[in-house]
Amino acid sequence: ETVDITARKVKEVAEEIGIEIIHVRRENRTGFKAGALGEGLKTAKGEFIAIFDADFVPPENFLRNTIPHFNDDKIGVVQTRWEHINEKYSILTRLQAFALDAHFSVEQTGRNEGGYFMNFNGTAGVWRRTCIDDAGGWQSDTLTEDLDLSYRAQLKGWRFKFMENLGSPAELPAAMGAIKSQQFRWTKGAAETARKNLFKVIRSKYPFSIKLHATFHLLNSFLFICILLTGLLSVPLVLIKVNSPELEGFFKYASIFMLSLLSLIFFFWVSRTNRDDTKGFQRFLKFMATFPIFLSISMGLSLHNAIATMEGYLGVKSPFIRTPKFNIKNVEDNWKTRTKYLSKSLSPVTIMEGIFTLYFLGGIIIGIYYQDYGMIPFHLLLTGGYGAVFYFSVRHSMAAS
Repeated sequence: ETVDITARKVKEVAEEIGIEIIHVRRENRTGFKAGALGEGLKTAKGEFIAIFDADFVPPENFLRNTIPHFNDDKIGVVQTRWEHINEKYSILTRLQAFALDAHFSVEQTGRNEGGYFMNFNGTAGVWRRTCIDDAGGWQSDTLTEDLDLSYRAQLKGWRFKFMENLGSPAELPAAMGAIKSQQFRWTKGAAETARKNLFKVIRSKYPFSIKLHATFHLLNSFLFICILLTGLLSVPLVLIKVNSPELEGFFKYASIFMLSLLSLIFFFWVSRTNRDDTKGFQRFLKFMATFPIFLSISMGLSLHNAIATMEGYLGVKSPFIRTPKFNIKNVEDNWKTRTKYLSKSLSPVTIMEGIFTLYFLGGIIIGIYYQDYGMIPFHLLLTGGYGAVFYFSVRHSMAAS
């Protein structure tokens, strides 16, 4: 039914505005999104290919602002910044916007201005057709066909342009199952892309600084494995510290690594100064309320994302599972009446997230019992993060069923 409605609507719009629109339908999902993009290229006639996911609402001046950058013959991609239609819908959408704004305002801007490798974000951008062809076209051997093609193109010498001043609004996933689906694809796909392209980057003729930055970029999914292992080992570490006074000096020096948190705070604060409309002390208070919650939820997703990352490194294949969207624009909208594409059962990972909540709660109790409070803030973040992810996973699965 939905397919028929879409076909009818496309025909009506084409007749109304007098522009040739071809509605392409595939008989199978071969190659998933990469296969669909490749299929679209068979009928596309233009020199430039604009790509949008279905939930994106590009501004009217999108092409007028992006196409002029292609006057530089070496520009292969122009990427725009994502904006968020439903950012204020819930705490989950606000946290996603918090993370994505930092990615675009700091990471993408910094990479582009510094001359480092960056990535096309899968949507809200324009490709030069010859760049796609020169880099080998869309390939479906990773779950992040956008990151893969981006690196293959830049290794061929193509340059990318990021436009922070041009936003393309889209819908953020509102259900935990949808968020996990998206996170799984992004983290596993990045690991697969690293496995495929990292050694090509290292062997390339680019300067060491570009290779180093690209290496960290491709290996960013590994962070979730580090968070998972650090969390799991932190509970027995409390017992070791209590029962091994001779290691007291080691633990004092180890606390210096807490300074790394300052760089993370600064990273997200810079993005807030660019994207948050609130001013002065009010912005600071809003940031200080949001950042710990974001950090906690990110830790709570580390088990799920670490599994995805390991699968990517080990070459375990899985299908491209699209992120369910629900056409949510206002706080009053209800996604729970549109749950066709959401999982209605609890996964083993969700059950483990519940167990981890109790595990880190145990770490807090141990710290209080032995009057060793150094790890308690860390364990509070882990308990809250895993507890929240478990709670929303169960709640949203029940709503879907």
